[in-house]
Amino acid sequence: MTSSSDRSQAVDVADPKTYEVLTYGCQMNVHDSERLSGLLENAGYVRAPEGSDGDADVVVFNTCAVRENADNKLYGNLGRLAPRKTTRPGMQIAVGGCLAQKDRDTIVKKAPWVDVVFGTHNIGKLPVLLERARVQEEAQVEIAESLEAFPSTLPTRRESAYAAWVSISVGCNNTCTFCIVPALRGKEKDRRTGDILAEIEALVAEGVSEITLLGQNVNAYGSDIGDRQAFSKLLRACGDIEGLERVRFTSPHPRDFTDDVIAAMAETPNVMPQLHMPMQSGSDTVLKAMRRSYRQERYLGIIEKVREAIPDAAITTDIIVGFPGETEEDFEQTMHAVREARFSAAFTFQYSKRPGTPAATMDNQVPKEVVQARYERLVALQEEISWEENKKQVGRTLELMVAEGEGRKDGATHRLSGRAPDNRLVHFTKPDQEVRPGDVVTVEITYAAPHHLLAEGAVLNVRPTRAGDAWEKRTKETQDKQQGVLLGLPKVGVPEPLPAVTGGCAID
Repeated sequence: MTSSSDRSQAVDVADPKTYEVLTYGCQMNVHDSERLSGLLENAGYVRAPEGSDGDADVVVFNTCAVRENADNKLYGNLGRLAPRKTTRPGMQIAVGGCLAQKDRDTIVKKAPWVDVVFGTHNIGKLPVLLERARVQEEAQVEIAESLEAFPSTLPTRRESAYAAWVSISVGCNNTCTFCIVPALRGKEKDRRTGDILAEIEALVAEGVSEITLLGQNVNAYGSDIGDRQAFSKLLRACGDIEGLERVRFTSPHPRDFTDDVIAAMAETPNVMPQLHMPMQSGSDTVLKAMRRSYRQERYLGIIEKVREAIPDAAITTDIIVGFPGETEEDFEQTMHAVREARFSAAFTFQYSKRPGTPAATMDNQVPKEVVQARYERLVALQEEISWEENKKQVGRTLELMVAEGEGRKDGATHRLSGRAPDNRLVHFTKPDQEVRPGDVVTVEITYAAPHHLLAEGAVLNVRPTRAGDAWEKRTKETQDKQQGVLLGLPKVGVPEPLPAVTGGCAID
């Protein structure tokens, strides 16, 4: 007799079921979705064509709970799928991620047509839960209170053949008053350094040439294993991996940004001159209310040290506008810090009240219209600074890693797009010779906009890479599979390094 667990590993290959994973939130969620896709494919499911928009046999929502509209977004999408499920026999809907960890049974009560609810700690159970829901014909809600297995031990379907996320830790030991993520992902748990390096080496052997180290507070790595310099040692160890061209990490916390980390960044050639470090506010009063363990002087001091060691570094940040009790003077301190720091970009958020966080019940909640006005002033200032900083790139010769899917107008403009070492997005003239995602081109910057650069002249050099070979091989395999099962080509490309929601949680 076959158990439900066995059956979950043996979807009928003669009539394969399709799946779609819809992801909201931070890079950790994006990486978790790669695990979910790998689990489903390992169980015999096949990916639905791109743009299916919920038209699959299994639809998985990997949710975020950081922003206030997360609940509305999820339930709106679930409501949209309800009638579709009634007309598609056997269709299943699963909800995982941070919102599932928070809401648990509430999801099934509000949307009884959902088949599976699972949390951040037990994503490996998804195929089994789907099969159990099918056999028992009732919803399965299973939320683990602690991590069952480090996600990197699970099968993975990576979105890119040439760039990859690598988790070095999960969870967070901070108690920021605005953030619910530590309550949902638990205390920090670090991976063994040897396991991290082994995963990176395996990825490089497959053709990956860029990796991004992930953690809720990535540079706190080592607190769980008792080594305060573990993160800088890890960066230096990445420099010894032959074939690994680019190393990035996100998101660090100013509290843990020590001099040894700056030295490792400056002295390790494949660690890119890029830093995304959330500031959240420039006001010492607000930072204290947020339970952020640094003040403006300390934060700007780190920025100064980084620029002394790495003059070409591009520094980006997260900022919250309208935290409870924020006065006009507090906001002006944030504006002052932005002028001093001269970020190449800033991801700005209007404060979002999250039930279960201390900030949600604080006095002096700032009126919406005041928050909106301050937000617009901050965005305008940062746009001005971003443009000024980008103009400094004009005339420079840069090596770009060619990307796919990052230039929405590339087809119309006959351009390609790539990322500079400092992670700036560059659109460049398409050369006559073949250039593949993952290859490296050398260009001269001719024009700057606030959010991108242009290289309008001829490409100076094209360097084919093993990463480009890997992309080409994967694309051919996908196309061959597409012809066999009539599936669309999945999206590939460098993972978005700085989506609107950043770091281990949306607002570090």
